[in-house]
Amino acid sequence: MSVEQNKAVVRETATRLFNQGDLSAVDDMIAADAVDHCEPAGTDCREHFRQVVTMLHRAFPDFHMEIVNLAAEEDQVAVHLRMTGTHQGPFMGIAPSGNRFSIDQMRIMRFRDGKMTDSWSVIDHLRWRQQLGALPPVQTRPVPA
Repeated sequence: MSVEQNKAVVRETATRLFNQGDLSAVDDMIAADAVDHCEPAGTDCREHFRQVVTMLHRAFPDFHMEIVNLAAEEDQVAVHLRMTGTHQGPFMGIAPSGNRFSIDQMRIMRFRDGKMTDSWSVIDHLRWRQQLGALPPVQTRPVPA
């Protein structure tokens, strides 16, 4: 597959799976043997993505994932995502607050034959919990010169 085809899969995954909640997209876009390297060994990557999307849409019915930046080389795609939504259902032990959130995620994915085979991500969970009201904002101090 070409770099452009791999980028197209990332765009389609954001739209179909995350924004529309179309769980059938998982089998279309994620390889059966895919590994999410940020999850415990042995985690079924396809099932994990289905569970995450279901959880997000229950907690944030207006959940939206925007691609901010996308870069690719050979069989890998790096993407900067912005996720937004309104907290209307339970989320990771946090009762619905009605708060809106906006956080960023960075993800690198590897592809084979048009499907994701590997995924690594960094998500700002601290800021997410702060925006939902589960944690107080962190007070920062100026860095000494």
